[in-house]
Amino acid sequence: MRWLTAASIAHEVTVGLTSAEAVACEALAGADDYDAIQPQAWISRAARERVIAAARAVDARVAAGEHLPLAGVPFAVKDNLDVAEMETTAACPAFAYRARESATVVSRLIDAGAVLIGKTNLDQFATGLTGARTPYGALGCVFNRSFVSGGSSSGSAVVVAAGIVPIALGSDTAGSGRVPAAFNGLTGFKPTRGRWSTRGLVPACRTLDCVTTFTTSAEDAAIVDDVLAAFDEADPYSRRLPAAVRQIGEFVRIGVPRSDQLVFHGDAEAAALFQSTAECLRRVGGTIVEIDAAPLTESGRLLYEGPWVAERTAVLSELLQSSPDAIHPVVRAIVQAGRGLSAVDAFRGFYALQEHAREAEAMWRGIDALLLPTAPTIYRLSEVLAEPTVLNGRLGLYTNFVNLLDMSAIAVPAGFRENGTGFGVSLIGPAWADRGIIDLARRLESAQPIEQPPLDETPRVDTVKLAVVGAHLAGMPLHPQLTSRGARLIARTYTAPLYRLYAMRDQTPPKPALVHVGPGGGSIELEVYELELAAFGSFVAEVPPPLAIGTVVLADGASVRGFVAEPRAIKGAQDITSAGGWRAYLA
Repeated sequence: MRWLTAASIAHEVTVGLTSAEAVACEALAGADDYDAIQPQAWISRAARERVIAAARAVDARVAAGEHLPLAGVPFAVKDNLDVAEMETTAACPAFAYRARESATVVSRLIDAGAVLIGKTNLDQFATGLTGARTPYGALGCVFNRSFVSGGSSSGSAVVVAAGIVPIALGSDTAGSGRVPAAFNGLTGFKPTRGRWSTRGLVPACRTLDCVTTFTTSAEDAAIVDDVLAAFDEADPYSRRLPAAVRQIGEFVRIGVPRSDQLVFHGDAEAAALFQSTAECLRRVGGTIVEIDAAPLTESGRLLYEGPWVAERTAVLSELLQSSPDAIHPVVRAIVQAGRGLSAVDAFRGFYALQEHAREAEAMWRGIDALLLPTAPTIYRLSEVLAEPTVLNGRLGLYTNFVNLLDMSAIAVPAGFRENGTGFGVSLIGPAWADRGIIDLARRLESAQPIEQPPLDETPRVDTVKLAVVGAHLAGMPLHPQLTSRGARLIARTYTAPLYRLYAMRDQTPPKPALVHVGPGGGSIELEVYELELAAFGSFVAEVPPPLAIGTVVLADGASVRGFVAEPRAIKGAQDITSAGGWRAYLA
C-alpha cells in the first residue's frame, strides 16, 4: 500500500474498483510484514476480526449509497488518544486504562469511513521529540534506522512512512506532529488550537495540545481537516471556526529568518535544502521577506523553561506521588520540575508570552506565512540515548513557539540527506490560516516533487539488552568486555525500587552485588547496553560466580537481562544501597 493516498483509496472504494475489506486486508498484511523491521511501531493492534468487521460495514454503507470521504481508508492513532474497548497507555504501562468511548477525532474518522488498524508508539506522555523515551522500544527513521524517527508521535509517522496506512493521528504540543513528519518524508499538519477536538486525548499541556495528522500529501491533510474541523461542545478547549479567515493568495509574502538566525548545528545538507526550498517558493509567486525570528524562539523557550512545565506535572501528579519509578527517567525529570513552580512564576510566564504574541501580531502585518526548517538537524539514536535532553531540545528550536503563539502549521518534505534521512520545512500561519497554508503546501509539492528513498529493510539482528551496575560501567575496569563485543549504550537509568546493592569483599577488581528484595528496596543507578545475541552468549560465559545474569526490572517497569547475585555474594558484604549506585559509592 506504500504511497497510496487516502484520496485514491476512498475513490476506488466508492466507485467499486476495490472494497474496504480488501484494503483492510492489505493494511493488515503490511503491518505484519513491517513487524519484522520495527515491531515497536505499534503498542496495540486492533483484533483482525474487528478490523474486517469495520471494513465490511463500510462496504455496506457504500453499497447503500452513502458518501464517505474516507471510504475504506486504513488509519492509525497515537496511543494517547482513546479508542473504545482498547487500552490507552500513553507509553506508560502503569498509567494504562481501558477506554469506554473513542476520542472525538477517532469517532469522526470512523464515521467518515476510515478503518482503524491500531494504536502507535510514542515518547511517553508525549514528552519528547525523538521517539526514544518509551518502554516499548525506540523507533528509527524508516529510511535509516540508525537515526531517530522523531517524536513524540513516532509510531504514527513510521506506520505512514512505511506504507502501512495513508493516515495516522498524532498530537502536537512542541512539534510532536511535525518533527517526525520531517524525518520520515511526510506531511504533518498541526491545526489551529481548538480547530480539532482534543476530547479523549491524554493531555501533555492541555491549554496548548493539538491533535495532528500524518499523510503523504497536502491533499490528504485537507481531506482529514474537512472531516475533523468542527466545534465539539463536550471539549472545553474546542473553538468555533470564525466566519471569516485569513486568506493566502497567489502572490504570497513569505517570512524567513535572517541568515544569522538560521541554525542547523553544522548540518550543511539541511541548510542547502532549506535554501533550495525558499528559492522554489520564490519561483511560484512567493516574495521572501527577512524577519527577526528572536521573539519566536524566545517564546519557544517558555515551553520547557517556563511555567508550562507545570501543566505536564498537573497531568501526572497522582502517578508522580504513587509510582514515580513507573515514569521514564527523562520524562520524570522534566515533569518533576513543575513542582517547584509557583503561581507567581505562572503569571510572569503569561506576561512574557503576551509580549511575544504582540510582536508576532506585528510580524503578520508584513507577511502572509512563515517558512522555517521543521528541525535544524537529525541525530543518531545512539547519540540521543547518550545525551537525551540537550539534543532533544535542539530539535524543537523551530517548533516550540507555534502552539504557544496560537499559530497553524504544516510540515512539508523538502528533500533527503545522503544518509537517507528526511529534511522538512514548515509553512506557518496565524490562527485560522489553516486552509491557506495547506494550499501553499500543495503548491510547494507541485513545484518541488521529492523522490523517496527506499525503506531501510536491513534484517533485524537479534539483540539482548543487558543492565550493568558495577565494574562493567563506562570507564570501569571491565567495561572493555562490553566494547570489544560491539555493545551499544542505549540508556543510563535506574532499577525499580526493589533492590539492594552490596560491595562484595575479596573481589579483584572490586564489584558490587545487586539483590532483588522487593518492596522497600532502593533504586540503583545502572547502564543498559544492547549486544547481538552471539556476543551476549560469549559475554555470559565469562561472568564468574557468585554473580550471574538474571532479570532486572527498570524504573519504567521494563525488564532486561542484567547482573544479579547468588545469596552467598552478600556474606560479609557492605550494604551500599543508600549511595544509589556503584559510581557514587566509589566516589
